[in-house]
Amino acid sequence: MQRRTGAQLRRRTAGIIGERLPIRYYLTFGMVASGAFTALFGVGYFYNIHSFGFYVVTQIVNGLVQTTGWPSVVTCLGNWFGKGRRGLIMGVWNSHTSVGNILGSLIAGYWVSTCWGLSFVVPGAIVAAMGIVCFLFLIEHPKDVACSSSPATHPKSYENGTHRFWPQKQALTEERSKSLDPEMQCLLLSDGKRSGHQNHMVVLPADGGGGIAAISFVGALKIPGVIEFSLCLLFAKLVSYTFLFWLPLYITNVDHLDVKKAGELSTLFDVGGIFGGILAGVISDRLEKRASTCGLMLLLAAPTLYVFSAISKMGLEATIAMLLLSGALVSGPYALITTAVSADLGTHKSLKGNSHALATVTAIIDGTGSVGAALGPLLAGLLSPSGWSNVFYMLVFADACALVFLLRLIHKELSCPGSATGNQALFKEH
Repeated sequence: MQRRTGAQLRRRTAGIIGERLPIRYYLTFGMVASGAFTALFGVGYFYNIHSFGFYVVTQIVNGLVQTTGWPSVVTCLGNWFGKGRRGLIMGVWNSHTSVGNILGSLIAGYWVSTCWGLSFVVPGAIVAAMGIVCFLFLIEHPKDVACSSSPATHPKSYENGTHRFWPQKQALTEERSKSLDPEMQCLLLSDGKRSGHQNHMVVLPADGGGGIAAISFVGALKIPGVIEFSLCLLFAKLVSYTFLFWLPLYITNVDHLDVKKAGELSTLFDVGGIFGGILAGVISDRLEKRASTCGLMLLLAAPTLYVFSAISKMGLEATIAMLLLSGALVSGPYALITTAVSADLGTHKSLKGNSHALATVTAIIDGTGSVGAALGPLLAGLLSPSGWSNVFYMLVFADACALVFLLRLIHKELSCPGSATGNQALFKEH
């Protein structure tokens, strides 16, 4: 609980810092440090360390460096992909979280009864190695490979000591705020076709120059939709993390399986989460209504969780089916909010071109969700002695709360005229 609650503040701070540092260096440091402290936790087994303070400090520092990850990777993805296909692309990309949960459960389950220290050392080594891979191959922005978010006839920018210059296609006054997606610009550049319009120079601040300042914490909160989605994620993440931490024990008690088999069976929840995240992205792209998509899945998840508590007692086959269905409905909104929604809000038109907001917005949303990640397992631990039914009642209530916080946004999306998209409706007031 202490670690997860502290993670909220640390993640928000990490997002603000991440906007002021190169993503590649920032993410590499976080991954290597996270791998080192994860492995250090397992070193306690090999050196027979029984100091409670050692493990507390290791976990706190590990939680601190891990907060560098999510704001950085969502910012990087947001730089590359426009809103048109963002839900699908980020839904597929976000499946890595479920894959990581599956691998973590399998690794921990494999050594839990023989050499539990390896359950931490091996994942730590993997994370650190992937940090080196990111350092060597991560491309932060399309402009780093001669692509820009607007049409250009020259692939490279020009820079003096204070400002960066690059050509941009001249447009009408009312169209100047519009720009092509980075992937579309790459396609245009690869065609080798030149625009017939005359080009002019646009002056933007260099990385170290004194141009548009990174957005403040309060400024990010004022972006329409940030508060509602943050509070929704708090309860959605509460449900997800309760399953993550308590599902193996529940399966052991209900289906009478050993710890290793229960851990393996619990990974089916994350398998369902992979399909749920992709499905949420596809639907939200097609309907252009992020809040409504989340609301629909939350509405279906509430009764599903209640049914899960009853059907899972009928046998292993019923448990498997409900794990897949519950994983899809619970993880779908969680995945959509932490990826496509965060990227949409961090690049919202009210920011007037300030690209420094994405990491802060992502950190606020995911950091608020970390409060739920702390409360869920804690409440489950307090309620489980009185019966697992009470735990599921708590999860259904949390799911309903998540839906309530989206009602205003859903109403604005559904009341939007047919000619406008649902996402545009959310932001009309600004």
